[in-house]
Amino acid sequence: MDGNFNMFMETVDKRFRSYVSQINEYLTDNGCKCDIKSQKSGYIVSYVLNSSKRTLATFLSRKTGMKLRIYLEHIQEYQGFLDTLPEKVKREIKKASVCKRLINPNDCNPKCVMGYTFVLDGEQYQKCRYMAFQPTLSEENNPYIKQFLEKELAGG
Repeated sequence: MDGNFNMFMETVDKRFRSYVSQINEYLTDNGCKCDIKSQKSGYIVSYVLNSSKRTLATFLSRKTGMKLRIYLEHIQEYQGFLDTLPEKVKREIKKASVCKRLINPNDCNPKCVMGYTFVLDGEQYQKCRYMAFQPTLSEENNPYIKQFLEKELAGG
């Protein structure tokens, strides 16, 4: 591990350092490049798929705790998985910002990548890709976070 990753790990809650290391190892072992940037709010640690150059996931430091934003390109293939998520995660997804571009393409920056249309608990949602799927690390959420990553890497 390089120095920047070690400095990032110092900012991670001690309870989740082992888990963050496991996620880092899992993603780098599965063809992702780890890209670390330091910002005023803390470190931004992104995982970019070498094969497609798209970002799969990004660790973010927030006042509410460490989050992992996951970019779900294959969500249509495993929407049923969303119904198995803990209620707290479902609430976060449901309250995430609506994707303006999906509703009216002229309402958002034309360079913005459109968000997601998906069904959760029998209801259809259109959510911003930067807000919808960023669960907070917790004992309850961590197994589901890993499943999201496994499903994405498997292509759905």
